[in-house]
Amino acid sequence: MKKLKVLVLMHRDLVPPEDASAIMKTFNPDKDTEPEWITEFDVIQALKKLKHDIYILGVVSDLSKIRLAIEDFKPNIVFNLLEEFDGETLYDQNVVSYLELLKVAYTGSNPRGLMIARDKALTKKILNYHRIKTPKFQVFPKNKKVKPAKFFQYPLIVKCLKEEASLGLAQASVVRSEEKLKERVEYINQKLGLDAIVEEFIEGREFYVGVYGNYLLKTLPVWELRFDKSENPHKELYSRRAKWNVNYRIRKGIKSARAQLEKNLENKINKISKKTYKVLNLSGYARIDMRVDSNGEVYIIEANPNPNIARDDEFATSAKYKKISYPKVIQKILSMGLGWHRIDS
Repeated sequence: MKKLKVLVLMHRDLVPPEDASAIMKTFNPDKDTEPEWITEFDVIQALKKLKHDIYILGVVSDLSKIRLAIEDFKPNIVFNLLEEFDGETLYDQNVVSYLELLKVAYTGSNPRGLMIARDKALTKKILNYHRIKTPKFQVFPKNKKVKPAKFFQYPLIVKCLKEEASLGLAQASVVRSEEKLKERVEYINQKLGLDAIVEEFIEGREFYVGVYGNYLLKTLPVWELRFDKSENPHKELYSRRAKWNVNYRIRKGIKSARAQLEKNLENKINKISKKTYKVLNLSGYARIDMRVDSNGEVYIIEANPNPNIARDDEFATSAKYKKISYPKVIQKILSMGLGWHRIDS
């Protein structure tokens, strides 16, 4: 690909500091907590290695900054790393819609795909319609009395309806009685001020599949989340603590690695992942999260458009297993963004 002018769009608080390179030289992923800006840093370094001309823009709630940067820098494409706008995660779709109105190419999912996938209940309704297995669920809006459905079988898991990064997820999120269910729903409704969704908790192995493409889709090797030091790994939950607490990860033996699967199950997982991507109208790249129970049934937990693409996260590490280097991952993401813009324009 020829040299591009790339506007790298991110939250203002995640713009890497000037001494980021020095900080990362001493960073130990096995002992240190990752800097919040590690994804942004990794992407910027890869773009530099690819010899692209980049302009870094951090924003919070001002669309005019995006418009002015586009007018002044005239990028070929915007590398979109925004996960929220004006403090709202759901507004990322609006920013992408704004880029489309400005007729500028961008990386990652289109706004319709973002809107669908960000709403866990809507996602599940679409999956059910297309006969893709997903846990039974019920939505509990805030400021409404909690009345659990009768069809549930415990254990259940209580989540935020439209939030990411495991917000509100803890060991207490897995409930085994109506009393505990009500307590956890009320915590999300009242303490966090958010709508809640309750799902069947599928006990089994947890997998991630990176899917990329616009219409012709490809999958990365299936990646598995493992709890190597847990007595009951199939009952474990990838909570916020499990994601970000280094000591907890060491104690539980939490890591992700290439899944060792029978060929039939691997093919089944890849087929379901691609179908999920298609029916949710995703484009660019995404990570499909699923659990497989003891009977070999695959349940889609959620789809994550524009997932974390730090060098050491699941998407990039599974690509590395396929001998796709990190700079090539970033290059592919750019190419798919340009391709979507040509198709859509």
